[in-house]
Amino acid sequence: MTVLTHNIALPADYQVTAFLNFHQRDSQQLAERVKADTLEKSFFWNNLPACLTIHFTAGQAHAQLHLETSQPIATDGLNEWPAWLEYFLGLQQPTAAFIQQHQQHPELGPVLRQQPGLRVAQTSSPFEAVSWAIMGQQISVAAALNVRRRFIQLAGVQHSSGLWCYPNPHRVAQISIEELRSVGLSFNKARAIAQVSQLLSSQTLKLPAQVNSDNVEQLREDLLAIPGIGPWTVNYTLMRGFAWLDGSLHGDAAVRRYLQVLLNAEQLTAKQTEQWLQQFTPWKALVAAHLWQSQGFSG
Repeated sequence: MTVLTHNIALPADYQVTAFLNFHQRDSQQLAERVKADTLEKSFFWNNLPACLTIHFTAGQAHAQLHLETSQPIATDGLNEWPAWLEYFLGLQQPTAAFIQQHQQHPELGPVLRQQPGLRVAQTSSPFEAVSWAIMGQQISVAAALNVRRRFIQLAGVQHSSGLWCYPNPHRVAQISIEELRSVGLSFNKARAIAQVSQLLSSQTLKLPAQVNSDNVEQLREDLLAIPGIGPWTVNYTLMRGFAWLDGSLHGDAAVRRYLQVLLNAEQLTAKQTEQWLQQFTPWKALVAAHLWQSQGFSG
């Protein structure tokens, strides 16, 4: 076992509870476990089974990454670890600039002032984000979590911590569509996850280390070319897997529902929601996170 450690100072307004709530959606705690002020989460780190532990104290996050290997970690991996942790905690997200610009907004302002340090919780990897988004298309969160558990047990491995590691694309690429369907996925969803996995495993599709205005449209185009992936899935993946905050979640039923409450509107179409969100460019996805959080939903 190799253990990497890193401590990070947190902003005074960091929303620890919101962060932990996102990671404890699964009550069965198969791949994530939340106890008091501590998160444990298992996944693959550079193709190695890993368990991340983050313990929060006043103004600090104390992190350990337990890797199931006796081999020394390459220099690139050691250098990558602190930056990845900052990404995972959402510390690179420009929340202060967003709040400063929009805290006086007549409709959204009161929501922002109640939760000023809210960040978009991140997945362990873009692959986790896109596969989870595909699983969650047009079904309830409870149903999606049930599929997710079975998917992890099919394609992942159990870490010595007892948690199951969320699978990487290399493992999923070896699994047939029929096997993927056995976890509760429709044919279209199973095909989409299989194709994404194969494209990533073969490096036919190469994901950028970071998404920016120069490469986001190419990535969007590449993902939309995969059958079973539409605009909502792409925008959710960009938000959860790359911390790209300008994707519009107008296609999200919960965003529309919570916006209706905020605006005291009887019904809003996806088009109307898209038009309303446009004023918050380049932070439209962060607005969605605030709408979710305002109604006690982590998205």
